[in-house]
Amino acid sequence: MSSFLSRILVAVVLLPVVLGAAYLGGWWLFALVTVAATVSLHEYWLMARGLAPLAPAGYVGAVLALVGAELSGLDWMVGGVLVTFVLAFLLKAVSEARAAATAAVSSTVMGALWIGGGLAFLLLLRDLPSHGRLALYTLLLAVWAGDTFAYFGGRLLGRHKMAPSTSPGKTWEGFVFGTAATIFVAFVAMYKQDFLSIPESVALGVILAVVGPLGDLFESLLKRDAGVKDSGSLLGGHGGMLDRLDAFFFAAPAAYFAILAFTT
Repeated sequence: MSSFLSRILVAVVLLPVVLGAAYLGGWWLFALVTVAATVSLHEYWLMARGLAPLAPAGYVGAVLALVGAELSGLDWMVGGVLVTFVLAFLLKAVSEARAAATAAVSSTVMGALWIGGGLAFLLLLRDLPSHGRLALYTLLLAVWAGDTFAYFGGRLLGRHKMAPSTSPGKTWEGFVFGTAATIFVAFVAMYKQDFLSIPESVALGVILAVVGPLGDLFESLLKRDAGVKDSGSLLGGHGGMLDRLDAFFFAAPAAYFAILAFTT
């Protein structure tokens, strides 16, 4: 099966599941996000194994961040992530691994913050008191649209590389296509549904169009350090779970704070 066909099949299967969980919200969405975070962390530990990350501390911290976000909001989410630091220190104190403590603890905390903390903002968006479902749908659809149009735009017209040493496949032409698609989706979702004004809707689209690719490039840096092309093969042509979610680790927090700024 070709990589392109496998990408299509995976998208057809997963899209209804993700949108359904986003529609239901609550513990349904929490369960899906927790599974995604756990798989993503596993892929991250494998990429960072040279730093000897303290995986149990990372799993606990990420799950606590998700639980805190679902039960009590942003404050408890941050508290859950901070637990990672304490647990990582304790595990390193009793560990016999010879890896440097700075590298081991730092890589562990980063994994919990980047993945667990990033995905927790999906729950926080869904739990917004006004238009939470719309906000989450807008994020999901805008990032997916941007990624899809950037992919096809880059393949059809891509000539100028954005970051050739980090992510050779990304082009400025693809970025322009992706940006247009992201802004369009954000505008249609937020303004046409009478939630944000025209300038606010466009601004949200611009923010997502910028931070989404940055999330992708950040993961590309980690993959380059690890010497791998994809974080895994779980999702066929999409690569691993990290490869599919990397944009959301940056885009979800950006969307949450942007919407709060526009509506408060």
